[in-house]
Amino acid sequence: MVRAPALPSGRLPLRLGVTAAMLGLLALGLVLGVGFGAVPVSPAEVLRALAGLEANPIVTELRLPRVLGAMLVGAALGLSGAAFQGLFRNPLADPYLMGSAAGAAFGVTLAVSLAGGLSGAFAQGAVFEALPVSATLFGFLGALLAVAVTLLLSGGASRTHDLILAGVVVGSVLVSLTSYLMLMDADRVRAVFAYTLGNLAFLGWAGVRSVGFYLLLALPLVWAFGRTLNALSLGEETARSLGLPLGRLKLFLIAVVTLLTAAAVAQAGIIGFVGLVAPHILRRLAGGDYRYLLPASALGGAVLMVYADLLARLLIAPAELPVGMVTTLLGGPFFLYLLWRERGRA
Repeated sequence: MVRAPALPSGRLPLRLGVTAAMLGLLALGLVLGVGFGAVPVSPAEVLRALAGLEANPIVTELRLPRVLGAMLVGAALGLSGAAFQGLFRNPLADPYLMGSAAGAAFGVTLAVSLAGGLSGAFAQGAVFEALPVSATLFGFLGALLAVAVTLLLSGGASRTHDLILAGVVVGSVLVSLTSYLMLMDADRVRAVFAYTLGNLAFLGWAGVRSVGFYLLLALPLVWAFGRTLNALSLGEETARSLGLPLGRLKLFLIAVVTLLTAAAVAQAGIIGFVGLVAPHILRRLAGGDYRYLLPASALGGAVLMVYADLLARLLIAPAELPVGMVTTLLGGPFFLYLLWRERGRA
């Protein structure tokens, strides 16, 4: 098979600078996110606790898993969004394009419904530890079902416009089914509803390990498609002329991204626009070479999620907003701007 050509970079110093800036923002967000709360912890105390110089259960057991979970969920969504934008050559694509998020949320809600009696676990932020089976497994099965139905209705991965329309329909049906499951048990409606809005309060160390595992599994697999996505950006005919088996490659990439999206949704609910915004910002800053854009979008998604979660806790402190609501309020106008710009180009 002929190797797909790499697009010229010529932006190495800029990309190094962007990467260093994101790592700095991520480190600052870690200290701020762990330090902020009902009981404030100074940056010096946070650093000592993180270095293991003093025991501080507020830092290590309560806040650190939430902040690390935000980073991992954001990275998963950023990576998935960049992969789908390249795969479908659509700048408005995001990880939820094919109904995978609605399917994952339906699977997790079904798991909660089948388990029964989990209201207390939700309240204690330990719902996934209380499930008799893996929440990620149920989420992945739900996401896989949604993607399979979307592919069936659209006629295959090559029919992009039909794929998007089918994904909207499948997602809407699954959202309705999720709402029905929640209404079946009024005692659990509020807890499950808070989860589906996108909420990091439920994340513990088990959730961090789960998302981290799937991210480490998916990142090298998706990154290996960098050259393929570069070739695909030149057009499907060009990619086929290079000997790339696009049908099999698309299905494999869709399966990997679906698994990664399901892992994020299973632990944090539906968090919109991170997978749309992060790749766009990085593409404008450092170019569209997917060999760099894929890992950079993961890093950018982590930065966005950490600060969105911090904002969710600050806006109405001491209460907090679901982080999915914050990302939607911030990402919605950005999406409308992108839509207006694309229509202007057309």
